[in-house]
Amino acid sequence: MPWSQFDYFIFRNNQRAEKITQSISYVVLLIALSLLIYRYGFVLSDLEREQLMAWIGGLFVCYTLLFGTRLLFAYDRLAFLRNERVEALLIGLLAIRALNNLVFGTKISLYYFQLFSFEHPQLAYEHFWTLFLLLLVLLEIARASTRLPDLKIKPGSTFLLSFVILIFGGAGLLTLPAMTANGQGMPFLNALFTSASASCVTGLAVEDTGLFFTIKGHLVILLLIQLGGLGIVLFATFFASFLSAGVGLKHQSLMQDHLSSESLASAKELLRKVVFITIIIEAAGAVLIYFSFDDGLWTFKSEGEKIFSAVFHSISGFCNAGFSLFPGGYYHPAIQQMYWLHVVTAFSIIFGGIGFTVIEDIFAPVNIRERIRKPWKGWQLGTKIPLYSSLVLVAVGTIAFMILEFEKLTDRTIIEAFVTAFFQSVVTRTAGFNTMDFGALQVPTVILCIFLMFIGAAPGSTGGGIKVNTFVLILLAALRNIKGAKYIVLQQRYISNDLVNKAFTLLLFAFTYNSLAIFLLSITEAKPGVRLDLLPLVFEQISAFATVGLSMNLTATLSDYGKIIMIITMFVGRVGPLTLAVALSTTVKTNALKYPRAYLMIG
Repeated sequence: MPWSQFDYFIFRNNQRAEKITQSISYVVLLIALSLLIYRYGFVLSDLEREQLMAWIGGLFVCYTLLFGTRLLFAYDRLAFLRNERVEALLIGLLAIRALNNLVFGTKISLYYFQLFSFEHPQLAYEHFWTLFLLLLVLLEIARASTRLPDLKIKPGSTFLLSFVILIFGGAGLLTLPAMTANGQGMPFLNALFTSASASCVTGLAVEDTGLFFTIKGHLVILLLIQLGGLGIVLFATFFASFLSAGVGLKHQSLMQDHLSSESLASAKELLRKVVFITIIIEAAGAVLIYFSFDDGLWTFKSEGEKIFSAVFHSISGFCNAGFSLFPGGYYHPAIQQMYWLHVVTAFSIIFGGIGFTVIEDIFAPVNIRERIRKPWKGWQLGTKIPLYSSLVLVAVGTIAFMILEFEKLTDRTIIEAFVTAFFQSVVTRTAGFNTMDFGALQVPTVILCIFLMFIGAAPGSTGGGIKVNTFVLILLAALRNIKGAKYIVLQQRYISNDLVNKAFTLLLFAFTYNSLAIFLLSITEAKPGVRLDLLPLVFEQISAFATVGLSMNLTATLSDYGKIIMIITMFVGRVGPLTLAVALSTTVKTNALKYPRAYLMIG
């Protein structure tokens, strides 16, 4: 067949071939995910692992053929290889593996692991190629995410749906036998609760995370925290833009909503900065936490366990999740005395809770150089409001803890007492670590904690609550109404009434939803003949809604219906009430009609 006829054949059948390879790739993806779950979710015999590796080898052949087909039917093959350079590299490695096996036999790859003196070369060989398959699966998922525009749903609904998939997927993994220390898996409702708590970066737990789960369960929880903290859609979008030709307007719209960016273009650029900032802060936090561990107070079984613990707590802190691998969390007697660890964790939480745009505005080298040249050019208004208000709330919380819980802090030095109060003030607003027994706090302290939790962190951050910007806008709007001003003016800029209306809408939704949830909890958690203590229920509900994760020792005793309410609450608090409302709302046909003004008595 002449080349011109061949090219014409390729041109005519390009779309058909694309649809066929796409369908086959989905089937291969499902098989690959099933094999990965089977490999790491169950305890396998040597024979079962050997059979599994044969299946994985077959999948490698499928991925190679699919890539070759897509390359063959590409209009511009060089451009295709440039856009899919990462996958091309992986397929090239598979081709070398196949050639080695063909020439030297199927055990040649295993020989390399024996050559480098691995303690268990067979297991190292299996793990390497299984993780290689996982990388191919992630590439396929990233590519599939670029087809989001084909779904006729709103960006807010896509963001909401991504969390539903993440929560149920995590719950399914946590029910597998290899995830728990007892080898029996976790009951589905408890697994769903744990997955929702991790995905929504809350920290409430029905089981002790450090004792109940194996290293595999810890890895699943860590993955849920990381994906939930930044948003699974943002991760998929980042890898899609990094590994292929780019992303469409729908992806950029999702990023704009989630990152609170002013434009689509700035959202795309901010996404890269968000991932970079996350990696830098979490890596720095892991190093500092590693050196914060006091070997005299806590002994790790191995160096690897110590490193993993440092990474886990750094990610859990920055994502404001509050999960800990220590029995009893930071309330463990040994961990209570590691005050440098408390300081590092607190600042990791603060960085995660002030928002990515704030971090970028303050610490970006280009912005620092600009302010050195132009000292009069200060921080943006969107930086000052969340930063200053967060500092004020942390200071108020610290002083209140020092005063109200003075008797509980008398067994330590003034610096240790200050660190304890500071740590509790920080985690109360955003993350669920605790070095004090919240079930034994004074009532005024509990009420203050509820107030701080309800306000929460800054917008565009990994924290929850109604957000500090919302709280500040409501206060400023009240002062404006008292003064009779038309607009809120800050730094010679006015705040539009649309933003004020959104703030009041969010406050009303949050108040109404939490009131309803507390009412339902008072029914589900009532016990015959026992007077219900309402304050712990209110504390638990606000903690779940604000994705804080603190508890007055109530979580483990919740009924099944109470757990379901908490799961829904954590989900609503994480995706955001306004996002949920927009995703579930219908389009208004018109609001152009103008009616006569009505007069109502207020107050």
